[in-house]
Amino acid sequence: MDVLHLSRIQFAVTTMFHILFPTLTIGLSLYLVVVELLWLQKKQEIYYRMYRFWVKIFAINFAIGAVSGIVLEFEFGTNFSRFSQAVANVFSPLLAFEVLTAFFLEAGFLGIMIFGWTRVRREIHFLATCLVCFGTILSSFWILAANSWMQTPAGFEWVNGKFMVKDFMTVIFNPSTHTRIGHMVVASFETSVFVVAGLSAYFLLKGKHLDFFGRSLGIALAMAALFAPLQIFWGDRSGLDVYRYQPAKLAAIEAHWETNTTGGAPYTIVALPNAKEERNFFEITIPHGLSLLVTHSLNGQVKGLKEFPPQDRPNVLVLFWSFRFMVAIGFVFLLVMGWAALLWRKGRLYTYRPFLWALVIVHPLGFLATELGWITTEMGRQPWIVYNVMRTSEGISPIPAGNVLWSLGLFMVVLPAIGATYFYYLLKALRRGPDLSSPIPPIQRPIGRQALSGAKTE
Repeated sequence: MDVLHLSRIQFAVTTMFHILFPTLTIGLSLYLVVVELLWLQKKQEIYYRMYRFWVKIFAINFAIGAVSGIVLEFEFGTNFSRFSQAVANVFSPLLAFEVLTAFFLEAGFLGIMIFGWTRVRREIHFLATCLVCFGTILSSFWILAANSWMQTPAGFEWVNGKFMVKDFMTVIFNPSTHTRIGHMVVASFETSVFVVAGLSAYFLLKGKHLDFFGRSLGIALAMAALFAPLQIFWGDRSGLDVYRYQPAKLAAIEAHWETNTTGGAPYTIVALPNAKEERNFFEITIPHGLSLLVTHSLNGQVKGLKEFPPQDRPNVLVLFWSFRFMVAIGFVFLLVMGWAALLWRKGRLYTYRPFLWALVIVHPLGFLATELGWITTEMGRQPWIVYNVMRTSEGISPIPAGNVLWSLGLFMVVLPAIGATYFYYLLKALRRGPDLSSPIPPIQRPIGRQALSGAKTE
């Protein structure tokens, strides 16, 4: 394999490992905001205990996500140095803003979230939780703005082999920014609440801490009832953006070879695409379905893959199936929430064991859907590193393939070791269970002169 393919594989491996952790971090931070708000409003001890338990899971994910994310930024220089030189005027500010605004905000208030219970007032602690949650979302905003610019570049001019910014606001809010941010952030929320629901269901099945995990499950499912249909909405919006700005990607996702000139384009449910022969060996289609989805018209025209040169087409087989499995997971979550609504009406939501086992089984699927979504997004952009402007082959570093190969081999050793360490501490926290005996922090701490007089007395 040449340096191009090895560099792409290394970046893909690192990205797919890293993305698991911020996905859970973003969603858990919002869950913690809801739990702490309930504690402040209802003054019930159980919500404090819930916060202290789930914040441990949050902290473990935050630590691993921060470490693995730094590696990705180094790979821009080691594996894609020509790309980094060309887009420095665009990328450098975006990545710098992510560190200066989002990461510093998260890191600065994370200590208060974990260790500040007896050192600050409850309102200040809640503010810290909200700011960390906002920081995680802000971090995703900057990263996705940069990625969206690679998908739908705007606000630049090409000068002497470099991208020069003409309008920085147009760079940030390029045509696909808002849709990708909505899609990814809601995916993180949905994934996280199903993780909480699945873990809570497991403890309920074991008969441990029934009230504690029953409350955790109830909050998670209430949030999932919002995020499951909302994610399908954002998925539809993403499809419309792909239709408008990346027609070759859409054609590959749908294994759509011929541009429809008379009648609507069919939606292909199942197919075996063959890129060499430019056709599908086998397919099951819905007449007019694709036109209706992306043009909202039964006879809307959709470009086929044959409209694009073979060297400009992404991998049809991978995109076709990665997209369909991702969509299937989204509808599985929606069906689970429909089942949950029926059980809630019957008063059996926390006791019906088949449903609880279903939650345990499906709870990792959000991570799988996230991975499949990024495969669809990134492989669908190929062979362009900046869509329709700069090819991936033009952005790689001028280094021997062997340099990438040995570092990739090292990654294949180090990343599983980090993953094993993560699961060790995660399972340790889960086995230990919630802390139900430590003292509750006081309602408020002395402030101003009271604090000084208290210190002198001590």
